[in-house]
Amino acid sequence: MQSTSHAPANANDAGKLVLRAVLAAMLLFHGISKLQHGIGFVADVLAKAGLPAVFGYAVYVGEVIAPLLMLIGLFTRVAALIVAINMIVALSLVHTSQFFTLNDTGGWALELQAMYFFTAVAVALLGAGRYSAGGVNGRYN
Repeated sequence: MQSTSHAPANANDAGKLVLRAVLAAMLLFHGISKLQHGIGFVADVLAKAGLPAVFGYAVYVGEVIAPLLMLIGLFTRVAALIVAINMIVALSLVHTSQFFTLNDTGGWALELQAMYFFTAVAVALLGAGRYSAGGVNGRYN
């Protein structure tokens, strides 16, 4: 199938690299914080929602393992879907009251969460590209 894009293939692959690397790096900050300070907050939120607190450990998958996989470009599409699911869970458990609100500077209160979610969806649709451990048509990309 011929590409309909006018950008050179390596520019498309570079764009995919930037997209997945930025998403991965930004999420890793959250994951590293949870590695350092634990998942107490997440466990409390889950308990208040009537869910087992042990589900909180899944946050390490969504905020550490999946971003690392995206960063290196291995199992990228699956990792991005995990991030998208992680964001849906976070929105459902913590941010529902902010859905129709603005922040102090006039932006949508959930703009960061939306950016994480939709960027993850884009990475899941696009794949990692050539600049990845999986390669452009890699079996694990």
